[in-house]
Amino acid sequence: MGLSFGIDDYIEGGVITAVILLNVIVGQVASFPPFFQDYKAEQTIQSLKSLTAPESNVLRNGTFEKIKAEKLVPGDIVSLDVGSIVPADLRLINGMNAYTDEAFLTGESLPVEKTPFKVFLDEDLPTGDRTNLAFAGSEMKGGRCTGIVTATAMQTEVGKIAHMLQQVGDDFKERGRLFEIWKKFIKMVKTILGLEGTPLQVSLSKFALLLFGLAITLAIVVFSANKWQVGGEVLIYGICVAVAVIPESLIAVLTITMAVGAKSMADKKVIVRKTQSIEAIGGVTNICSDKTGTLTQGRMITRKALIPGVGTISVHDTTDPFDPESGYVRLDDERIDMKDYRPNALLTTFLHTISLCNLSTIMAPSDPPSKFNDEPKDSEAMSDARDDDEHDTDVSTRQSSVSSRPTSPSENGSETKNKWVAKGEPTEIALHVFAMRFEMSNPGLLESLPLSHVAEYSFDSTVKKMTVIYKDNQAGRLNVYTKGAPESIIPILKIPESERIAILHQAEKMADDGLRVMCVAHRRLSLGTDVGERSEVEKDLDYLGLVAIYDPPRIETAGAVRECQMAGITVHMLTGDHHGTAMAIAREVGILNTTAPNADAGSAVILAKDFDQMSDEAIDKLATLPLVLARCSPASKVKMVDAMARRQRFCVMTGDGVNDSPALKKANVGMAMGTGSDVAKDAAEMIITNDNFASIVKAIEEGRRLFDNIQKFLMHLLISNIAQVILLLIGLAFKDNDNHSVFPLSPIEILWVNLITSSFLAIGLGLEESQSDIMFRPPHDLKVGVFTKELITDKFIYGFFMGSLCLASFSLVAYIGPGGGNLGSGCNEGWNETCGIVFRARATTYATITLLLLVTAWEVKHFSRSLFNLYPNTKSSFLPGLSVFPTVWRNRFLFWAVVAGFTIMFPIIYIPIINREVFKHETIGWEWGISFSCVTVYIGAIESWKAVKRKLGLWSGGHKLLEKEDAEMRAGLEMKTLSGEAK
Repeated sequence: MGLSFGIDDYIEGGVITAVILLNVIVGQVASFPPFFQDYKAEQTIQSLKSLTAPESNVLRNGTFEKIKAEKLVPGDIVSLDVGSIVPADLRLINGMNAYTDEAFLTGESLPVEKTPFKVFLDEDLPTGDRTNLAFAGSEMKGGRCTGIVTATAMQTEVGKIAHMLQQVGDDFKERGRLFEIWKKFIKMVKTILGLEGTPLQVSLSKFALLLFGLAITLAIVVFSANKWQVGGEVLIYGICVAVAVIPESLIAVLTITMAVGAKSMADKKVIVRKTQSIEAIGGVTNICSDKTGTLTQGRMITRKALIPGVGTISVHDTTDPFDPESGYVRLDDERIDMKDYRPNALLTTFLHTISLCNLSTIMAPSDPPSKFNDEPKDSEAMSDARDDDEHDTDVSTRQSSVSSRPTSPSENGSETKNKWVAKGEPTEIALHVFAMRFEMSNPGLLESLPLSHVAEYSFDSTVKKMTVIYKDNQAGRLNVYTKGAPESIIPILKIPESERIAILHQAEKMADDGLRVMCVAHRRLSLGTDVGERSEVEKDLDYLGLVAIYDPPRIETAGAVRECQMAGITVHMLTGDHHGTAMAIAREVGILNTTAPNADAGSAVILAKDFDQMSDEAIDKLATLPLVLARCSPASKVKMVDAMARRQRFCVMTGDGVNDSPALKKANVGMAMGTGSDVAKDAAEMIITNDNFASIVKAIEEGRRLFDNIQKFLMHLLISNIAQVILLLIGLAFKDNDNHSVFPLSPIEILWVNLITSSFLAIGLGLEESQSDIMFRPPHDLKVGVFTKELITDKFIYGFFMGSLCLASFSLVAYIGPGGGNLGSGCNEGWNETCGIVFRARATTYATITLLLLVTAWEVKHFSRSLFNLYPNTKSSFLPGLSVFPTVWRNRFLFWAVVAGFTIMFPIIYIPIINREVFKHETIGWEWGISFSCVTVYIGAIESWKAVKRKLGLWSGGHKLLEKEDAEMRAGLEMKTLSGEAK
């Protein structure tokens, strides 16, 4: 720009100024949202303030006083009841039915029962198992307790997480102040040069530095060719070469492509907080996923029931845990038709028990919302006497996933009208839905049977069972319905000891499979029996069966995991749940199967406690990292991310709680759940709005598509630059009458081609659909980045062909055509009567390079497939056997960009003043024949090179997967997923 204004060439100077301003503005617009998000993410620690209690009930001077949480000190005695926020880490000293929600901290699915009087000797006990402690930020969900403050502020467990968030990326602080300053200086220099960031950012920054050096080198070449007699003509030629080297539209095209990619991901339920993560996710090699609500549905269902005299009843393929009509039911190995099935007496009693000994309410889509106000009899008394959660279970308690909370119409609008919703404890909801499959719901039974409520004994954490008593007015007796933990129910059954051992063995076997097991029993009493003593009522019970409940995998999870494995991506489960539950779900969704790495090895499933004790050297010696980490702590997840980084793996980490935030921030791409905490969302680069693992796979596919498309438009832009450099360097030999080099293309022509014509073509390539094999190939090499050997080779070959043909078109007009050989004088600066041939040759060259770029846009849609057979299964209705016409029409934006580029050539060449004064070329006629001939030769040359790649199996030419085969593979995968065979 400075050189142009320095020689009073205001047109070139003004245009180059506009180009610079455009790139700066686009670059700043692109960088502002990431800057804003980065700034917001640094405020993550502030989100932790919402987890601290404003006030707490503290014993001071012999009485309990309301004291602000920040005023607490170790040794203070704090009293907690239902709804209280724990103000600091406490060692509990007494309590009754105390439960706290620690999901934000430990990943535990449901409130954790506290055991104040237990003493644990294991110093490495996971946080979630320290049930004699209450942790700062957790909420009291039931009961009451008292504890002594053991840690406050940054010494609490949540404070340690805050410390980890602050320390991410600052590991060098411990090595001294000078070392820290030096490292920060180096980091600042790298940031300025663009050498910090995602693989694409680093690659493009290195490429920009290379172009900078190349531009200086070529300028030196131009000046040397003119023996360093640097006059106006030489400077203009130097400007022309410098402009030709730089892909001026790259920033704009990349920005637009990223924006479109972000919009596409939003449609797939993934919100992008940091734009650069879109391309980063395409290179993912490993996924570390949470279990509850991500791989699973986050709501409990009844999986199976073992009922003596009936058999094993199992539920399959449930997509909506609240819908009793979702999925199907098997009796032993035979599918049963629920409309025609009539349960026998044993099954009927079993269903009566799980339905009547139940406080939950299920509402069908057509039911009025007011139904939730109709509580079962004495539900208030029962709710007061028992805790919100009866047992240890695996169901999500995150804000929008808590199945115990009904969804009101005001919350979800029309969605509620079309979905089943439920109110109650998740376990009871699962049992109630199971009973409703046989048309035996709680309200329905009370209306159809002559039963009247007599008494009930609520669930209590000490007895771990619940009993209700109903009077059968028709039979004239009392019915006792009981359910509870097997270890609580089996001892009070009226059966031989051998049967007790057998039932307990069955329950343990199901528990080992990750299922939560309950025992169901029944007893008949004569009218007038005293039911005032619980111990007298809950004895000599008749055994009805065992029922197993679990949080089922999402229906699409198994297929998504399988798709990851086919794409060369390893899936890991990092969960706070227990070992058995984690293993069972991992097997069911396919994380642990014969195709997964080390699935059968001893290192496939490891307790986080054992993993944390391993040194970095020991972890690095493992053949492969564990596929499942159970009972994870925040430090475990960070350690896993670090281990992957040492192995040069590119990792996605998912999470929803405060405990996940350090790992989310440190991972290559952090993906927070939409229902998760603000802390997790602030630490992540992406947010999954539907908490679905399949959305991660879609995001990876979108990232790969974007990576491929970036390669395509980079290829297109660089081919143009290489062709122009070849043309201009050899064009130094074209001397006018004053012995000055005549440039074959003017600076404005080059800017127009690079910024206008190529830009819209490149944007069209950025909008290309996914290639058919995109998820059937391994992740791209992150060390290589976008500049693969194939891209580098192809761009030089394409550029050589294009540059040579442009050179030929200029030479044919300038030296062989009518009046050839006379290149005039001063034709670089503007029009004069001697410039006719030069201006026509320049116009011909401009037309040729424009036409070749238009054709190249279609040719680079695939690096090895022929343009005439790009989509083998798409045939033309005009010319059967050729798919070129549907191929060029398939990407509508690219098609119209080509049409616009072709159309706009004519006014630029033929409109007076614009052609001579601005673009420095002239109208042409017969010269069009040369341009179109060059196009024919170019297509032949490119198609020949692609044929060589296919024949020799070079790079993408070695990919033999055709669209038909791809469609068959995808269809087979979908069918297997639906039938359950994908497991």
